[in-house]
Amino acid sequence: MSAFNNPERAGTRVRNICGVDEAGKGPVLGPMVVAGVACSDLDELAGLGVMDSKVLTAKRREALFDLIKKDFPYAVVIRTASDIDTLRSEMTMNTITARAHAEVVATLDCPVAWLDACDVNEDRYGRTVAGYIGKPCQVIAKHKADRTCPAVSAASIVAKVIRDGLVDSYKEEYGEIGSGYPADPVTIGFLTRYIKEHGAPPPIARRSWATVKNLMNNTGQKKLF
Repeated sequence: MSAFNNPERAGTRVRNICGVDEAGKGPVLGPMVVAGVACSDLDELAGLGVMDSKVLTAKRREALFDLIKKDFPYAVVIRTASDIDTLRSEMTMNTITARAHAEVVATLDCPVAWLDACDVNEDRYGRTVAGYIGKPCQVIAKHKADRTCPAVSAASIVAKVIRDGLVDSYKEEYGEIGSGYPADPVTIGFLTRYIKEHGAPPPIARRSWATVKNLMNNTGQKKLF
């Protein structure tokens, strides 16, 4: 489990609000990256033109990330595939995500935090994260907050750019691995070939995912796994 951030306050402005979002909660390959961005008020980030990272081109995301890094404190927590497998033996993926969200909020140390809710019940998710922060904070969790709250939009950009960079580094090591999601036939093809050749999934695979377990069974590697 790793974390890095630039908690220094730009200028003398007080940072009152942070937004938090994650990238890579569902893939079978690679890490989950949780990011948070702090601001004095939401208009600061809205003025940059931030929006849900999924609707931006990679080039635009990277340009916005450079602007965010320059003028706004941000924090990032990375849960590797191995981290996720270990934690899932003790808790649900939602709890893993909530704890990572709380870690980011605690690092940025803002009195108000906006989150993209990772639970069907927004209020419950907000209370869950608030309980893990360890200090007073007003937590506001909303579905699709990456579309409606500029701070969460900014966080989604940071998380996406960092995760995409990590995935690109895996492609340099392993060749084409696809998007990393279970529905991607390129990803499944890569996993199938790797398991047949090595008798086990690659280190970047989440072994606790049903996708990997099924492929292990289908390729006759159950005992080795």
